Amino acid sequence: MTSPLNSAEFRQDFAIIAGWMTFGGKVLDLGCGDGSLLQFLRQSLEVRGYGVEKDDANCLAAMGNGVNVIQMDLEAGLSGFEARSFDVVILSQTLQAMRNTEGIVQEMLRVGREAIVTFPNFGYWRHRMQLIAGQMPVSEELPYQWYDTPNVHLCTIKDFDEFCVNHHIQVLERRVITNGEAVHRLPNLLGSLAMYRIRRD
Repeated sequence: MTSPLNSAEFRQDFAIIAGWMTFGGKVLDLGCGDGSLLQFLRQSLEVRGYGVEKDDANCLAAMGNGVNVIQMDLEAGLSGFEARSFDVVILSQTLQAMRNTEGIVQEMLRVGREAIVTFPNFGYWRHRMQLIAGQMPVSEELPYQWYDTPNVHLCTIKDFDEFCVNHHIQVLERRVITNGEAVHRLPNLLGSLAMYRIRRD
């Protein structure tokens, strides 16, 4: 799922993910949208792999970008992929749209040696202010209205940290950014986008 972030944060998102990859690695990008991320990783690091996408238009766009794409619904799981068949499995800004959140993260860690998960932080202060004002948050990271949103499981950085502890998932690295800038202080309050590199504990 591609989110209409501003260009600075979008490029920073890609750059951080690329920094967690190895040259020539084998990658599976879940919810790959138009394939922009996988295309970027292929061009910069010569990664090999596939994108997985459900939407017809996105699949066509990904193929147009030279990405090998498999059309399937992530909610059905990743049973078609063997354990540890990829170096990295990526779920970029799609976690919040998954109904079976627990299941997809566990499947990512089965199929990949490592996983990268990024998501909009629902605890970001601007989102909190909109809730205090009595409205569901709408922002660059969460651009949908309450009645047409694909997002079903919004979470905060604190929520995901606790999820990892409770599921015995090791956080190798965590980065938090807002407007393309790194957030080091009070990340759950001041960070708009959370990025995790994880593996089985």
